[in-house]
Amino acid sequence: MGRVFRSLFIFLLSSLIFAAAIASLVSPDDESEDPLIRQVVSDDDDLLLNAEHHFNNFKRKFGKSYATPEEHAYRLGVFKANLRRARRHQKLDPSAVHGVTQFSDLTPAEFRRSYLGLKPLKLPVDAHNAPILPTNDLPTDFDWRDHGAIAAVKNQGSCGSCWSFSTSGALEGANFLATGKLVSLSEQQLVDCDHECDPEEPDSCDSGCNGGLMTSAFEYTLKAGGLMREEDYPYTGTDRGTCKFDKTKIAASVANFSVVSLDEDQIAANLVKNGPLAVGINAVFMQTYIGGVSCPYICSKRLDHGVLLVGYGSEGYAPIRLKDKPYWIIKNSWGEGWGENGYYKICRGRNVCGVDSMVSTVAAVNISPR
Repeated sequence: MGRVFRSLFIFLLSSLIFAAAIASLVSPDDESEDPLIRQVVSDDDDLLLNAEHHFNNFKRKFGKSYATPEEHAYRLGVFKANLRRARRHQKLDPSAVHGVTQFSDLTPAEFRRSYLGLKPLKLPVDAHNAPILPTNDLPTDFDWRDHGAIAAVKNQGSCGSCWSFSTSGALEGANFLATGKLVSLSEQQLVDCDHECDPEEPDSCDSGCNGGLMTSAFEYTLKAGGLMREEDYPYTGTDRGTCKFDKTKIAASVANFSVVSLDEDQIAANLVKNGPLAVGINAVFMQTYIGGVSCPYICSKRLDHGVLLVGYGSEGYAPIRLKDKPYWIIKNSWGEGWGENGYYKICRGRNVCGVDSMVSTVAAVNISPR
């Protein structure tokens, strides 16, 4: 009988520990956290009953307004659907925190159209396979932000130009390795001037706010001679302008670029040796991502978003913080107000959301006298 009580006690204690772990995920101890976020990721049945109140908070927080009562009513309906979606994402991805973001009044189709924009993979003729690198002495943790190779987080706005930010970020890092200087490069030059494509596949063209591909952008940069500084060719978030590329103001040029294999040790080795890497990812969980390590049970590997891989690490993550799990550190282009100050952590080890499927590295040659 004593053994039965002992077993029951252990079971109840384990249940309490597990519940506490879950609570720490969905209701962090930080009292400064937005209470709306805590409500969204909870399982309260009255969440949708108070949706209009939460919607008003959302509008204030993100400066949203709508032209007509009809548009307001429509966006409220979309917001309610995204509350349910964030809750589903939380259950599918318990090691991250999901909730209300600046995209919570957008349908998935609107989100994809305005904030993603990665074209299907079509390797340019100048792309080579990266050589196999030794992986014996890789550091346990590595982050190019700690070494001065990463510019501030940028914001692409409602333009599907993610590919250009991934491209410029990789070249900024490679240029830093070549020169020791961090120079912010122009995405708008790529948006306006890069229309690189396969003549036999016109849909593969880099198309400004309508999407593009990092490897194609590297090929354009190789042919054009390089990228200008951002300050000389500033970002506008539109693709209705003419190309204003000035070859006399090139700040960094591409020496060569390579495609890295699917092997995660090789990806890490290339990251450490060659600088930040341009990668593609499926961004379905990123629309509701708040923070933590995203490791969804199920995620499509259809790539639709271009981002920058800047590092990797490991940490124990909820719901049971018992052992360290590895993750990639991703720089995004949706501003510092999204995610973890503009960054995304996604678990490493099984090509989650296709993050290992399209990885490219670039070498830079600085030709700017400035």
